[in-house]
Amino acid sequence: MKTKSNKPKSKRKVNNKKKKEQKNEVNNVNTKILNRIIGSNSTHENENRNVELVDLQTLFSQRQDRLWKALEERYQYNSSVKRGQEFLLNHVNSKVELVIMYIDLVGSTKMSMTLPVEQLVTIIRAFTHEISSVVESYNGYVLKYVGDAIISFFPCGFNKYLISDKSVQCAKSMIDVIKNGINPILTKHDYPELSVKIGIDEGEDVVVQYGYDKSSLIDILGYSMNVAAKITSLTAANKISVGNSVYKLLHPTMQSKFALLSIDQGWKYVDRGTGELYKVFTMK
Repeated sequence: MKTKSNKPKSKRKVNNKKKKEQKNEVNNVNTKILNRIIGSNSTHENENRNVELVDLQTLFSQRQDRLWKALEERYQYNSSVKRGQEFLLNHVNSKVELVIMYIDLVGSTKMSMTLPVEQLVTIIRAFTHEISSVVESYNGYVLKYVGDAIISFFPCGFNKYLISDKSVQCAKSMIDVIKNGINPILTKHDYPELSVKIGIDEGEDVVVQYGYDKSSLIDILGYSMNVAAKITSLTAANKISVGNSVYKLLHPTMQSKFALLSIDQGWKYVDRGTGELYKVFTMK
């Protein structure tokens, strides 16, 4: 009788062990999937953070050196949209999932009325060049310059979660560059300090080329392009606002830094998924 009762117990032990192993395997797979979605890698994150801090200080000093020289007429900025145009050339006449970012310089109208032309041009060139270099450092692309605004984009690829996080981090870096890199130099030269407002949205956009030869201008058309522009107009100086499509994709720790933006009755943009008014969130 003892041997008969022991057999089921040993079988149960084996079965329980297999179940635990299977459960651990599932948990490991789920963890890997989650890490891939949010782009986290705990081993590399601390290393990357330390490298980023060093790089940030280096970039600040390089930007300040360029700006010093530009203000003393010993440096010429050379901003270009060539890289963005080359990317879009491979997607002409097709729809692409993109995160769109508008970066608008605050107070440029007042500067145009009070500053000499040469000084205004130098500031605008410095602003566009330095902000464009931040975009490219996050693997984004500059689409075009429109007056005092810069329109950029980030291809979503297979990981919209990671790209949405990256776009917000890029926007935060832009504000840091303005505050801690550019403004200290402008102040020393008795120039007005700069500030920006940034709007971000995500969606499927159409890539259009206006001519038939490869050198013809390529542009992006889509709902998210229009919404990102409008979001920017609602945003306060040195703040970042995102559309609901981006907000839903952000990591929870990053979501917690945003609050729902109260919008007046003039807002008519609709959420394509729910049919309700499109929500906008702004950084606290």
